[in-house]
Amino acid sequence: MRRTHPHSFGLVFGIFLAVWHALWALLVWLGAAQPLMDFIFRLHMITPPYKIAAFNLGTAATLVLVTAGIGYVMGCVVGLIWNRFGPRAAQS
Repeated sequence: MRRTHPHSFGLVFGIFLAVWHALWALLVWLGAAQPLMDFIFRLHMITPPYKIAAFNLGTAATLVLVTAGIGYVMGCVVGLIWNRFGPRAAQS
């Protein structure tokens, strides 16, 4: 196994989470989030308990930025763990 750059893992995971949550914000803006949530809850045999709030650009931007930051930190941690345990385990 090869070593990796934790910064690269962080960027990839941060971008992934940011895009995922930007798509969610888009669904809220389009009015498609409530039917999707209701559908997913019903697939799990759960009565839908939540109501989606009205779209707010500031809240959506904060959601995307916060999740990108959390994703970056988590990706860096995964990269550090990978470097600590992955390559050495393959050598033994």
